Amino acid sequence: MGKLAVAFAAAAVIVTCSVAGVMVGRRIKSRRKWRSVVEILKEMEEACDTPVGRLRQVVDAVAVEMHAGLASEGGSKLKMLLTFVHHLPNGTEKGTCYALHLGGTYFRILRVHLGGERSYLDVQDVERHPIPSHLMNSTSEILFNFLAFSLERFIEKEGNGSSSQDVKRELAFTFSFPVKHSSISSGVLIKWTKGFEITEMVGKDVAECLQGALNRRGLDMHVAALVNDTVGALSLGYYHDPDTVAAVVFGTGSNACYLERTDAIIKSQGLLTTSGSMVVNMEWGNFWSSHLPRTSYDIDLDAESSNPNDMGFEKMIGGLYLGDIVRRVILRMSQVSDIFRPTSSMLSEPYVLRTNSVSAMHEDDTPELQEVARILKDLGVLDVPLKVRKLVVKVCDVVTRRAGRLAAAGIAGILKKIGRDGSGGITSGRSRSETQMQKRTVVAVEGGLYMNYTMFREYMEEALVEILGEEVSQYVVVKAMEDGSSIGSALLVASLQS
Repeated sequence: MGKLAVAFAAAAVIVTCSVAGVMVGRRIKSRRKWRSVVEILKEMEEACDTPVGRLRQVVDAVAVEMHAGLASEGGSKLKMLLTFVHHLPNGTEKGTCYALHLGGTYFRILRVHLGGERSYLDVQDVERHPIPSHLMNSTSEILFNFLAFSLERFIEKEGNGSSSQDVKRELAFTFSFPVKHSSISSGVLIKWTKGFEITEMVGKDVAECLQGALNRRGLDMHVAALVNDTVGALSLGYYHDPDTVAAVVFGTGSNACYLERTDAIIKSQGLLTTSGSMVVNMEWGNFWSSHLPRTSYDIDLDAESSNPNDMGFEKMIGGLYLGDIVRRVILRMSQVSDIFRPTSSMLSEPYVLRTNSVSAMHEDDTPELQEVARILKDLGVLDVPLKVRKLVVKVCDVVTRRAGRLAAAGIAGILKKIGRDGSGGITSGRSRSETQMQKRTVVAVEGGLYMNYTMFREYMEEALVEILGEEVSQYVVVKAMEDGSSIGSALLVASLQS
């Protein structure tokens, strides 16, 4: 009996040791998996690093590419498109104008009434609607018929008074895609961006397509200006503050424009203007430089996109893409570890994680990061422990910090080109005394990413100060322009009528 007890005791010890060994083994394996996840984050941080020295290299590259794009067609990744906008609104405009804005996610319609004084700007009946997804790969006729129908409904709401029906309405068409202009009111589509894929539209006159759709519906409305969204933002910025020299949009995509001297636009020598300047649409989403901090996730996103090897800068800073970069990092973590177990198939779906969700997770200030848990649950990732939620927030931070700082480098590149960064710029024709005197410089900024994502905005503005330095940055003002692209385009039409 004693021997039997000893045998049982020995067996119990063996079982206990085996269980303990299994548990220790699992802990070791778990730690290794966690280390693998942490290593992914560390590699991502290093690959996305944007020290000020690197940012200044990007600044120089932007300025050089701008110069090359102005010198010849096709001379640069930056298209540097002429807009034929020689004069910007100055506050003397009068009358009522309309604007239709087709962006990457929404379209807007509004009416603006001007009283001839800067203080009298009455923006009326702003309508904002999501773009139905089926329109993005339909036909040009279907798309523009839809827009004309939406304008018709907007006008019907004005009332049945004969005074409103008998007046010919002047319309600004704010079009957030690359266009080669032949005048302020006409231009052909170069290519689609932001997920649109209506291929037969490329090469067609955009204003003519809309005017034809308006005529078919019997609307007495004239497309008086075809305006890029950045140019609209610049117009509103200049209307309020004549020190405004550039405008940038950070939304679904990203782009910039600025006011350039006509004698610096070498590819269009002989172009006559009464102002001596013209707004240039940079189409900076296509900017590229070896100094940009590109990761394997960026490479994969680009390869799987509808426009591979194109719009490289936009794919690092545009709202359409930030969420998907974060998703790709989380997916990679789930493949090397069970921290997101059970692994959700939704994590493999491109663009399932939107940038507004990234913003919500990044800026979650609840003690248990409840918003992070909710969004992950919506993605099919359940019961995520707090330390993993913190890891997700850190991924959001790395991706957004890089985007904000690169955005600042883009702005600083424009300022360098026109001699407003304290260095005197790279163009000729400025005297030594002129370059040494720093002028107050305003950059108009709009777009949902900038307006709604606080951390992106703060990282951008912080980096701009780092790049320019305290002394110069005090002269540079970044001004938010809500609905600036739409309102500013209407103001531009009004200035044409004045």
